[in-house]
Amino acid sequence: MRYDLTSLDLFIAVADERNLTRAARLRHLAVSAVSKRISELEEQVGSPLLVRYARGVELTPAGQSLLFYARQVRQTLQSLDNELSEFASGIKGHIRIHAITSALSQFLPQDITRFAALYPQIRFDVEERVGSAVVRAVADGRADIGIIAAQTAAQGLETLPYRTDELTVVVPAAHPLAASKSLKMSQVLEHELVGPHLESSVHSLLTQAAEALGVPLKLRIRISSFDCMCRMVSAGMGLAVLPRSVVRQYQRSHQLKAVTLAEPWAERSLLLIFRKYDAASPTLRTFIDSLRSPSA
Repeated sequence: MRYDLTSLDLFIAVADERNLTRAARLRHLAVSAVSKRISELEEQVGSPLLVRYARGVELTPAGQSLLFYARQVRQTLQSLDNELSEFASGIKGHIRIHAITSALSQFLPQDITRFAALYPQIRFDVEERVGSAVVRAVADGRADIGIIAAQTAAQGLETLPYRTDELTVVVPAAHPLAASKSLKMSQVLEHELVGPHLESSVHSLLTQAAEALGVPLKLRIRISSFDCMCRMVSAGMGLAVLPRSVVRQYQRSHQLKAVTLAEPWAERSLLLIFRKYDAASPTLRTFIDSLRSPSA
């Protein structure tokens, strides 16, 4: 069954306005022309799409169904136009990325740099978010791809392995624990902590570990920035749990030591998340393929 795109667009306008006259005015057409298009659609579908009243119209169940798919068709065509216009202007693609701080601080900048060297005319929008917000953005279509920790629920999105990182205990270089080769979480919980954002994946891990041990978290201060967390540890505000490669950047300047955290959950997996790989644009699929773990 073939549908006329102009008729579908007019049907969307009528459905939005709930009025043939207003829809006709918006499309600069005669009411009779709009009515004829709707009637032809109804004949093609084989069912009434509208219930007509003196002052407007309402959608029938068939009309509701057609509206849903007609909007999808229009959105797909708009995406097609946008993608092709970018190719025509030489941009050749636009990728929106939302990622947790761990990915942005450790891996993603280098990965984007390598990809951009191969495809210099692709644009990127990158935003830092906590895991749950990354999932919502990808699910809602505000981001094309996201990076989260594996313990964050992906809510039906497709996932692929990305990287692994190691969480360590960050202590001032002069702290008594700095000489330790490794620490158990029970030892860490004896001290005050510089904690991450409430919705962060690291906070979730710390909370779960403390609950399992029956010991409360002694959070002296909570900060969302890894850099600020390291500064606070250096200033003696408490210990922190952060990825080893992140701490490595600040060890000399802030006089810190990263001590191995001897817990099974300290080595964690990061995941790529997206809606549908098969439905993604060629540009996005190429980028996903460049990021995915070799073991995926």
